[in-house]
Amino acid sequence: MQVLKVTNPVQKSISNVFEDFLNEFPVFGSREWASNLNFPPVNIHETADAYHVEMNVPGLGKEDLKVNVENGLLNISFEKKEEEKKEGYKTIRREFGFRSFKRSFSLDENVDASQVQAKYENGLLKLLLPKKEQEKPSSKQITIE
Repeated sequence: MQVLKVTNPVQKSISNVFEDFLNEFPVFGSREWASNLNFPPVNIHETADAYHVEMNVPGLGKEDLKVNVENGLLNISFEKKEEEKKEGYKTIRREFGFRSFKRSFSLDENVDASQVQAKYENGLLKLLLPKKEQEKPSSKQITIE
């Protein structure tokens, strides 16, 4: 992503070298590997009444996840627990696993933090962040003296 337009040719060529390096960096499965290393992906939608957050966390149970609101931040976390070693059971190959994570989102001042709701189904954590009722401007008749 280019934020500034570089006019100096030397700076431009150095910038291109770094961009080329990062674009050609080896990937493991997909180009989005870096964004998925530490954090599960999130979708955030807005309606007139609320914000809707969806976090993709397949393989976890709802008891594994912690969701809280503190000091204007919505925190979603998972702490990896040590697996029990089973007697006579040896893992030959392990290609998937779970890493601990914590994601925090700043809440808009319009969010009613006391009414946040969470639901987990089919590997998707869904959060409803209702907006506060906005006071409608009242009209007042003013008498002219």
